[in-house]
Amino acid sequence: MNEIRIVILGQTGVGKSSLANTILGEKLFQISHCQTETRCVDGRGVTLIDTPGLFDTGRRDEKLKAEIVKCITPGLHAFIIVFKVRRFKHQEQEVIYKINRCFSEEAFKYATVVFTHGGKLEEGQTIEQYFHNNQLVSDLKKKCGGRCHVVDNKYWKNNQPDDYRSNHFQVKQLMKTINHMIKVNKGRCCTNEILEAVEALTQEEEEKIRQCGIL
Repeated sequence: MNEIRIVILGQTGVGKSSLANTILGEKLFQISHCQTETRCVDGRGVTLIDTPGLFDTGRRDEKLKAEIVKCITPGLHAFIIVFKVRRFKHQEQEVIYKINRCFSEEAFKYATVVFTHGGKLEEGQTIEQYFHNNQLVSDLKKKCGGRCHVVDNKYWKNNQPDDYRSNHFQVKQLMKTINHMIKVNKGRCCTNEILEAVEALTQEEEEKIRQCGIL
């Protein structure tokens, strides 16, 4: 497999388009535009699909799912779920809830969490340390196999490439994480068919439980 396809998910304003530009190393993505771009990252073809605003509060699940399925249909290898470095509130919980509700737990096997606005971290502080006592973030990381990274699309551009507070360092680590995840998933794409099969199995199990309860 030479090229990997990655869909970026998150609410408007968390820095998805800027993150996409940081990963590809060029200013290609425009804010509030649904866009797909392909470039070489660390010697490998990477296609990023930006889906601006799909998880905004109040958006209907049916429309949300239909729009993301359009991105999934060719097959994708990874989701990047984007949040800001800040205290988790209702909006962040809603994003996690909608991913689960629309696509089941299966989607998290293909997901990596990336926090933007890393400049809010204290000097020497890691993203894990920042959210050390946050149970919601801990639960989300567990769903995503511990995959978690941080960037700062504004302030970490020119830092030393081997520095934790460097976008160059974080992107290299992010790609290593995604490549390892793809190996764990045996190179399979997360397609609509896979997600629908999981949902059907879940519904079948729920029906069996209901029948047992009646009996």
